[in-house]
Amino acid sequence: MRIVLAGHNVDVDVLRQMKKEIIEPAARGWEESRLDAMSEAELRAQAAELQRRSADFLERDNLTPEPISASYARISRDPRPIDELRAIAREEVEKARKSNQTIIFGYGHSSVAEHASFNIDVIGVSRYAVEEIQKFRLLAYTEKSQRYILLEDDFVIPEEIEKAGLKNLFVRTIKAQNACYHVLYEKLRPWVFDQNPELAAKKRNHKTLEGWAKEDARYIVSFATESQIGMTLSARSLEHVICRCASHPLAEIREYARRLYECVGGVAPSLVKYTDPTEYNTHTRAALREAASDILGRVDEETEPVPPIAEEKDVSLIDVTPDADALIAAALLHSSSGKTMPHCKAAAREMSESERARFIASTDAVLREFENVRCVFEVTLSAACFGQLKRHRMSTLNTQPYDITLGVTVPSAIPEAGAAHEFQAAVDETNAAYEKIAEQTPLAAPYVLTNAHKRRVLFSSNARELYHVSRLREDPHAQWDIRDKSTQMIRLAKKVMPATMQLAVGKHLFEETHAALFPQEVEETQKETVK
Repeated sequence: MRIVLAGHNVDVDVLRQMKKEIIEPAARGWEESRLDAMSEAELRAQAAELQRRSADFLERDNLTPEPISASYARISRDPRPIDELRAIAREEVEKARKSNQTIIFGYGHSSVAEHASFNIDVIGVSRYAVEEIQKFRLLAYTEKSQRYILLEDDFVIPEEIEKAGLKNLFVRTIKAQNACYHVLYEKLRPWVFDQNPELAAKKRNHKTLEGWAKEDARYIVSFATESQIGMTLSARSLEHVICRCASHPLAEIREYARRLYECVGGVAPSLVKYTDPTEYNTHTRAALREAASDILGRVDEETEPVPPIAEEKDVSLIDVTPDADALIAAALLHSSSGKTMPHCKAAAREMSESERARFIASTDAVLREFENVRCVFEVTLSAACFGQLKRHRMSTLNTQPYDITLGVTVPSAIPEAGAAHEFQAAVDETNAAYEKIAEQTPLAAPYVLTNAHKRRVLFSSNARELYHVSRLREDPHAQWDIRDKSTQMIRLAKKVMPATMQLAVGKHLFEETHAALFPQEVEETQKETVK
């Protein structure tokens, strides 16, 4: 594992000063024509001046985000212009650091730390660790894609598995999976080309077709497979991430926390302070599992479960905002008038269903009012699909552990390409290894599972975010697994809030769907075009 500081924000005036006082004089002052015209004394004087400026610049130690945070912290109580506050902080970095520590950690104004941002290279972490790393909402991630890159034999061996004496079993299983991956790819590639002769006829499409083969072959690859991420986060988020990960039961995540702190801590010491494990982060989940086991153990197995509101093959609608369409209509009336919400709710309820539907659809864009209603889904999905769903971080995603009793997702192309036997044999070997590892180190056992293995999740989303899911994931270019689960969720949402969700379609169908709802507008537009 390598954690590399790729960049951080600094005051642009620092960079301008560096350019003006050091870089430009060095570039212009040492041109050959000038050197020839200078005496030795003049050369020595010029070199000494450049050295003095450089030393003075380094002594100020202001190539750090801290002066920006410190100057912005003063805005609320200091009447001077912000650029003047920044200039003061740049010249007095130690004072800026003390100010940060007082304001952020003394007064508790943590938002000041959000003005410092860092770019981090996360290299050589496992696919399983990536799920934990990317749990945090207020960060930006770009991850190595298993869909587009042909994978090699790179994987992480967890410390827990080594200590349990299970390294040989683990490595043997992972190597068998990786060998199967290459067998699958070699069978899927020609099959994909045969199924798409028009695309295959043009060389420029070959990478796309090969990507489709890799996309399905990766379902047999394990969570231990190495990955890498480009990550951007604020100092406030950084402290939270380090503290949470330092409290994690898995050694790889704790190592990530340690290396992350080592990478960034020295750059902005006044902004990152409380990074030690906490009792809350260390014990809460374990205590919840114990309590849940006790509560569920008291429930009679014959007790009838509460049925979902509606369900499909892999998705159940568990909860929904009551009378959601009326609430959205009322919210739109409220923000478009001076009436109270009770008045707007009464007006919305008096509208006919068709009038309400047209009123809601007339907004065209999905406005913030759509955030007032939500759906809660239980979804059973593969690890590959979860990797796509977790990117919708504005939604709420709660997960259960991966469960081999749920079976695996088998891409339809695998049996059609004649590779079902190889795939199933690798899954069987994986499940056997998982059960052995789980006997001794259950928390680390999922490392050996594959992208095809499944888990249950609770996915709670407001209607506005569901529109985003629909536009992105129901599009033909979306990966087939996430497209399938998204389509099921949107169908269920449309059953309980039809007016609200009436325009929730893949982006390729939006204009067609909108035209069907508003044919008169289409006619008027066409007439205007003719004129």
